Amino acid sequence: MVKYVIITGGVLSSVGKGTISASTGLLLKSMGYNVTLVKIDPYLNVDAGTMNPYMHGEVYVTEDGAETDLDLGHYERFVDVIMTKYNNITAGKVYFEVIRKERAGDYLGQTVQIIPHVTNQIKEMVRAAQQYSGADVVIVEIGGTVGDIEGLPFLEAMRQLALEEEGNVVFVHVALVEYLKATGELKTKPLQHSVQELRRIGIQPNIIVARSEIPLDEETRKKIALYTNVKPEHVFSSYDVSLIYEVPLTLRAQGYDKALADKLNIEYRTPNLSKWEEFVDRVKKANKPVRIALVGKYAKLKDSYLSIKEAVIHASAYLGLKPQMEWIDSVELETDEEALKRLTTFDGIVVLPGFGARGAEGKIKAIKVARENNIPFLGICFGLQLSVVEFARNVVGLKGAHSTEIDPNTPHPVIDLLEDQKNVKEVGGTMRLGAQKIILKEGTTVHKLYGTSVIYERHRHRYEVNPKYVDLLQKHGMVISGVSEKGLVEFIELPNHRFFVATQAHPEFKSKPLAPSPLFVGFLKAAAGL
Repeated sequence: MVKYVIITGGVLSSVGKGTISASTGLLLKSMGYNVTLVKIDPYLNVDAGTMNPYMHGEVYVTEDGAETDLDLGHYERFVDVIMTKYNNITAGKVYFEVIRKERAGDYLGQTVQIIPHVTNQIKEMVRAAQQYSGADVVIVEIGGTVGDIEGLPFLEAMRQLALEEEGNVVFVHVALVEYLKATGELKTKPLQHSVQELRRIGIQPNIIVARSEIPLDEETRKKIALYTNVKPEHVFSSYDVSLIYEVPLTLRAQGYDKALADKLNIEYRTPNLSKWEEFVDRVKKANKPVRIALVGKYAKLKDSYLSIKEAVIHASAYLGLKPQMEWIDSVELETDEEALKRLTTFDGIVVLPGFGARGAEGKIKAIKVARENNIPFLGICFGLQLSVVEFARNVVGLKGAHSTEIDPNTPHPVIDLLEDQKNVKEVGGTMRLGAQKIILKEGTTVHKLYGTSVIYERHRHRYEVNPKYVDLLQKHGMVISGVSEKGLVEFIELPNHRFFVATQAHPEFKSKPLAPSPLFVGFLKAAAGL
C-alpha cells in the first residue's frame, strides 16, 4: 500500500519546508523504503523556467530537462533520488491540463469547477509521480503558506486524498515559532492560528515541526500540543543549525523517524545514517580555509545560485577544506576598479550562470583577472561563453568579439545561436535542457577529473560556441576538452594555467554530499594548492 506524507507550512513562507521534506525523505530512505518527493507550487507559471531568480531563487534542472523549483535540488542532494518533470506540480500545469481536457470534451459537457475537476487533476498528478517512480512513500510539499488563497485547491485535494487513502496519509505541519529576545520567550500563537486555519478546511495535522531560532523547551512543546490537538511526543523542534545537513540528524535525535513510522503504520527500522554523519562531521571539523569569489549578477540573493554554493560545500568537505565564499556583483566590477583588483586576493574565482547583458562585461573582466593572474578559475554555462569572448578579444585579438545574445551586430560572433534555432519563437524552444552526453578529450584536465571519456551533465542554455571560430581559438592555445555528440563545445581549458576550466553544462545540479562533483573537487583542490 502506498503511503503519503503531506507537508504544509504556516505563518510565513521560506520557513524550511523544503529542508524538512528532504530530511523526511532521507530518514525514510535510510530505513530501507523507496521514496519519491513532489513539490507543489501554487503559482500560475507552468514551470520555473521564465522566472527571475530574484523572484524565486535558482531554476533547478532535472535529468529529463524539467525546469523546476529549487526544492527539488534539496530532494536530490538529501535523498539521492532522481527527480523528473513529474516531481514538480504547479498551478499553471494543473489549470493548463484541466483547460486542455475541457477543450477536448473530456468532461462530457460538465460545468468545470475547482471541485472536483481541479482537485481531481492535482491528485492525478501526485499519483502519477508515485506510479512513475514506484515509490513506497510519496512526500508532498505544498509551497506557500496555509491561508494563501492560491494554495486552497491543493490543500483541498490533499484532504480528499486522505479520505480516499484512509490510514495511509500523514500530515506534517511546519510553522514558525518566534523567539522574542527582549523577554526570552518562544511565542506559539502564530503557529496555533495556522493550525486553526488548516483544521478549518478539514485537515488535522498529525505531526508538528516548530521552526524556531532556539530549541523548544518542554513547556512550549506541551503548549503547542495542547492547542493543536497533537500529542506532545509528535511535536518536534527544527531550530537554527550551522549546516542544513544537520537537520535530519536533529530530527532523528528527537524521535521524528519513529513518529513517522508510527503514523504511517509501517515497520520501524533504525535509519543507517553513518555516512551522512561522517559528512556533517567533515564539514564542521574542516579548518583549512579557501577563499572563493563567486561572480554573478544575482549575487544579492544567494538562493539564485543555491546548487553552486552547495557543490562548493560538498567538494570542500571531501577535501577537508573550510570554504569562505564571497558573492561579487558582476555589475559593480564594470566600473569599480578597486573591486576588480580585490579579485586577485582570492584563492579561486567562479563565474556564475545568468542570461542577458547586465553584468556581462563585469564577468569578462573577472575572467581576464583569473587568466592573467594564474588564479584557479571555473566558468559555468554563461561563464564558458564569456570565457570564449574574453579569450577571443584579448588573446586572439578579435576586437569587438561577443555573443549575439548581447550584441547581435558583433563583428565576431564567437557565441551564437545555431542556424536551426534562429527562427524558433517559442519561449524555451531553443534551449538545450537536461542531461546531455559529453565526450571528453583524453589527457585533459576534465578527463582526469572525471576518470572516463563519456559523461552526462545537465544543461540549460540556448547559445553555443560558434563552430566557425573553434579552429582559431585552438590555434591560439585554447583546448576544447569536451564536445557533444554533434561536436558542440562543452568544455574548454587553458593548459598553461593552475586551473582554468569552463563548461557549458551545470555540474552543480548533480553534486551530492556523499558524491561531490569532480569538477568542483578539481577546482577547489587547485584553489587550496593541494
